[in-house]
Amino acid sequence: MDCRLDLKEIALRARNAEYNPKRFAAVIIRIREPKTTALVFASGKMVCTGAKSEEQSRLAARKYARIIQKLGNDQVKFKDFKIQNIVGSCDVRFPIRLEGLQIAHQQFCSYEPELFPGLIYRMKQPKIVLLIFVSGKIVLTGAKVRDEIYQAFENIYPVLNLYRKIQAEPLPPPPET
Repeated sequence: MDCRLDLKEIALRARNAEYNPKRFAAVIIRIREPKTTALVFASGKMVCTGAKSEEQSRLAARKYARIIQKLGNDQVKFKDFKIQNIVGSCDVRFPIRLEGLQIAHQQFCSYEPELFPGLIYRMKQPKIVLLIFVSGKIVLTGAKVRDEIYQAFENIYPVLNLYRKIQAEPLPPPPET
């Protein structure tokens, strides 16, 4: 926003704002449309999270800048907007053998089920991190543009298909004696 901000003043005067400097060095502000949360720092920098699209993210960031402007910070400008991280999620609709995937793709994977239930797959190209769960649910993160999410999914899907869990047939009931 190109200027220093008095966070205490913003927290006191803005609606849906919280500020606890002992816990975190930013004012947390929420708006309903688009449903997002902003972290506003004293430096004038802001992080906006929760938008469902790039356009919504830009609109929300503009709204937060306007809210801060209206509180008497006339020097606030909306500038240098940049998407830093896009997160996507999906469901491949089949269970995955994470142990097998981890063994075959060791250089990209870390899987410690005692610590976290998902396999962490660090794709090199595009540079995306995927959280892959036994259920077939996937979270993709680290993209700068939407196409990187799509490309990462297209790259991983054939690999996941190789590690599809085959459902065992139920055992027949024991013969009656």
